[in-house]
Amino acid sequence: MIVLQLKLVGGLLVLLALVHAGFPRYFSWAAELRTVSLINRQMMYIHTLFLAVALLLMGLLCLSSAPELTGTVLGRRVCLGLGLFWLLRLLVQFFGYSAALWRGKRFETVVHVLFILLWSYLTMVFLVVGLEVTSN
Repeated sequence: MIVLQLKLVGGLLVLLALVHAGFPRYFSWAAELRTVSLINRQMMYIHTLFLAVALLLMGLLCLSSAPELTGTVLGRRVCLGLGLFWLLRLLVQFFGYSAALWRGKRFETVVHVLFILLWSYLTMVFLVVGLEVTSN
């Protein structure tokens, strides 16, 4: 069952990576970032690209190697690290973004709640695998 969950997580992470391709256009970065320095503008694009690549690779790892992630010490340690990563991301969802960005706005509130659910799910799946104690 947990292997299936990791494969589902993998698909979600690949999808999330692909969604990042639309960020510059959706968030109007060309206009919004026109007033910041060249280094800040390029950092936004480059960090988003590398985040998308990292998400894609995490997703592909889960899709291609779920049994190894659950069945080996190294795999469980990788999952523990990923679980901690997503736990931090979940905390940032609560404490890093101002409520002014979503409160009183239907679409933004729905997205905010969906991301809380997604980060919680990713955290749970990876930590369940990462904290599994085996009798080896």
